[in-house]
Amino acid sequence: MSAKLLLVGCGKMGGAMLAGWKQADPATVMVVVEPFGPPKGLPDDVQVVTDAANIPADFQPDAIVLAVKPQMMDQVLPAYARYADRALFLSIAAGKTLGYFQKFLGDGARIVRAMPNTPAAVGRGISALVANANVDSQGRALAQQLLSAVGEVTWVAEESQLDAVTAVSGSGPAYVFLLVETLARAGESAGLPPDLAMQLARATIVGSGELLRQSHESAEQLRRNVTSPKGTTQAALDVLMEEGPQGMAALMRRAIAAATQRSRELAG
Repeated sequence: MSAKLLLVGCGKMGGAMLAGWKQADPATVMVVVEPFGPPKGLPDDVQVVTDAANIPADFQPDAIVLAVKPQMMDQVLPAYARYADRALFLSIAAGKTLGYFQKFLGDGARIVRAMPNTPAAVGRGISALVANANVDSQGRALAQQLLSAVGEVTWVAEESQLDAVTAVSGSGPAYVFLLVETLARAGESAGLPPDLAMQLARATIVGSGELLRQSHESAEQLRRNVTSPKGTTQAALDVLMEEGPQGMAALMRRAIAAATQRSRELAG
């Protein structure tokens, strides 16, 4: 990666991306702008400025990654409009649309909007991207390279699909963590000590995820592999997969629909 990068904001997600970039290419030049002051633990070769006005005049970024919270974007974004004639803008701010950024940066700006998720912090994230019409193949390749540093990357055809992406993968880690919590509590109810129940639940979810990642089989087939006819797993699945509003499939559809609708509301 030989591009010059300007990272605006270095919280958890911005910091995760920065770590991924430095690991992939330690020689990459970056300037980090942090509205709340310099974050701790940055590599020594990362130049930090705390105000956009202090960015050196001779630093011309190829890409500007916007990693500040959505509610801060109105006050932060105008300072970077001066780069709109040459830099690619990549936003990871939830709910801020391509049209929103064009309002600040101009109709000719090259903008990519991304929805990553928190496993990016350990290099296991997945990001869905959408670009405006000004982004060419080179710009798309750069955006993909930047997000690939923290996990998988996929593209959506329509910006509206990012609402469902937010519901499935953006919010999805919370559903998995809830599954760990409920599985552990159910283990306690069945007679296990709390620490042991949580250890079993955590290890089971982590191990199953890694098996799913490495396997060439579908999730459905992996489920079937665990399920013996008339066995213990089948007894549990008969409950979880029951027809009707209380079955897991119906609950998940309602949950994803609620999150998708909320994403649309937040986008205005």
